[in-house]
Amino acid sequence: MSKKAAVIMGSDSDFPVVKSALTELKKYGVEFECRVMSAHRTPAEAAEFALDAKNNGFGVIICAAGMAAHLAGVIAGHTTLPVIGIPMKSAALEGMDALLATVMMPPGVPVATVGINGAKNAAVLAVQILALSDDELAEKLISEKQKMAESVKEKDAALQAEIANL
Repeated sequence: MSKKAAVIMGSDSDFPVVKSALTELKKYGVEFECRVMSAHRTPAEAAEFALDAKNNGFGVIICAAGMAAHLAGVIAGHTTLPVIGIPMKSAALEGMDALLATVMMPPGVPVATVGINGAKNAAVLAVQILALSDDELAEKLISEKQKMAESVKEKDAALQAEIANL
């Protein structure tokens, strides 16, 4: 059985975006826990979660945060597990602040970062990481990639048919 994924949000207001990550993890059958923790308002709780994550059966941690977006970095600073950051779009700077805060980590404390509000890609990356030690999960990824390729081929065929009828 594969390890679990942790999904941590800096605020419950992130949930509408983060929900797509949870849906994607469920699609692949990946067990997860989803929590709200703040790098600034509950730093001790966030650090404790990260320190205990590996012993608690997690194999990867996804962190969603906006604005200063320090959550992924705080978590990464307290664990050796892979951390994936989701920079959240905010009203002030459209998420660029969160993107830069998430991606610009100091040497030795990496955070894999997806695009602004890129929750689904964060989940797929988490699945890919977990699939390194889970052949069944790897097969699910292969199957999903094949489905995506078939979908593109079908769309191209429909386009070619429409162009032929011009």
